[in-house]
Amino acid sequence: MAYPALGLEGRSAVVIGGTAGIGKAIAIGFARAGANVAASSRRESRVSETAGEIEQQGRCALRQTADVTDRASLEGLLDAAVSAFGKVDILVNCAGRHKRSPTLDVTEEEFSGVLETNLTGTLSACQIFGRHMIERGYGRIINMGSLGSSVGSYEVTPYTASKAGVAGLTRSLAIEWGTRGVLVNAIAPGVFVMPPSKAGTDPASRADELLARMPLGRFGEFEELVGPAIFLASEAASFVNGHILVVDGGFLASSTAP
Repeated sequence: MAYPALGLEGRSAVVIGGTAGIGKAIAIGFARAGANVAASSRRESRVSETAGEIEQQGRCALRQTADVTDRASLEGLLDAAVSAFGKVDILVNCAGRHKRSPTLDVTEEEFSGVLETNLTGTLSACQIFGRHMIERGYGRIINMGSLGSSVGSYEVTPYTASKAGVAGLTRSLAIEWGTRGVLVNAIAPGVFVMPPSKAGTDPASRADELLARMPLGRFGEFEELVGPAIFLASEAASFVNGHILVVDGGFLASSTAP
């Protein structure tokens, strides 16, 4: 038996939240691995820019905005992707919100808003694209968790609750859909270098504390999430289902209190 391929030649992928940060790195990485890619988000300019970068890899791209809090928007994204590519083999859910605040100060509106994007939005995308995949008898869904999928985090209760929910959702869908040809997994990134626009969201002392707990002595780079995503999307992961793949440089191995 030949070793299963790690490439994505002939596959079509949709990356929601795929025009910045982790999502964009994965979208471009998928294109380099051979897939046609629809990298979508709410901002038309970012969608167009990322599509151009995908096309530079010699792959087909799609210019279609989407909002995970709007089911009609997600349904439109599916229709556009099927029209452009003929099918959707891979879905990556990267859209997310994050807010740091003491839990006593978090309003119900703030809590609901984070969950609506990070958890309910992920569910909506899984339902809409999962139905298409189940009808075809094939699919790979990769949800985006975090360290908060496994442990608590300081002053980010809504975010942590949402990412713990993503882990539970991932496992539940894996049980329901595995026998129907759709594998559902998640990636849980550790602490990664933020772009300049988001620098300073954590106090410097907090960053120093986190860095002191990193066994590799540094934070991760977004490109270091591309390989794990390609693996889960490829035939090399044909028996991986319901797994939360932690990519944290060993952070959780050295500490349970991020």
